[in-house]
Amino acid sequence: MSLLEIGSGEGLYYEFEAPTANQPTVVFVNALTGSIDNWQGVVDPALREAGLGLLRYNLRGQEKSPVDDDRILDDQLIISDLCRLIDEVKPPRPIYCGLSIGGLFAARAVLSGRPAEGLVLLNTLRRIGARLDWFNHAGARVVALGGTRLIGDLFMPLIAGESVLQANRDNFLLDEPYEPADPLNGHYRLMLGATTADWNVPWSALNLPTLVISGLYDRVFFEANVVDELFASLPQGQRQDWPDAGHMVTVDQPQRLAQALIEFAAASLR
Repeated sequence: MSLLEIGSGEGLYYEFEAPTANQPTVVFVNALTGSIDNWQGVVDPALREAGLGLLRYNLRGQEKSPVDDDRILDDQLIISDLCRLIDEVKPPRPIYCGLSIGGLFAARAVLSGRPAEGLVLLNTLRRIGARLDWFNHAGARVVALGGTRLIGDLFMPLIAGESVLQANRDNFLLDEPYEPADPLNGHYRLMLGATTADWNVPWSALNLPTLVISGLYDRVFFEANVVDELFASLPQGQRQDWPDAGHMVTVDQPQRLAQALIEFAAASLR
């Protein structure tokens, strides 16, 4: 457990475990409201048992990654932070695994010239048209008005699979008042910064093994025709569509995700 200091009072909390022998290291890149906890519990132990290295970290503004009050948490900042972390830690044979917009950050890091054995995009591929632009701005407004509890109550049925909704129903729609987010709350600031993210990625320039996993139960970000088009532009694309998973595949299908990562990493050794 370490803190990569960035300037005065800011930094990235990260955890690194070296691989065994010549195995790759999986570099996990969080979604906006995520944390390293999303990868722990099921995914981490399975990858560790397979001998893979692990590099987890929290974006600036997420838990234990301090940020200045006036810092704008946009995509350029997050991508530069990821590049800085890779340069510092130098994980052996990195395979980047990004969840949602985390895949965008990972792809940009690869395109910036950081070493990479492979790339895994979990519900990442999308095009920001009028609908998703509206959704992204609305999400930030919802958190500003009612905090993360309100956005969870509103949007969970749109991004989670049936099994997750059934298992977690008692944790939502509680008979308690909503509270606006603190304007300095990291997750809120990350969501606000993401409204200007540049999604015009030259996907065809990512000439490395790239695994695209889509949860078909994602009713917000998954658009079949867009994913088909963008996936087709990947020079070494591999694809898995999971009908029973939603947007947060780390929650919906953690065992399946762990196995997919292990198999993808093994293929990179051939």
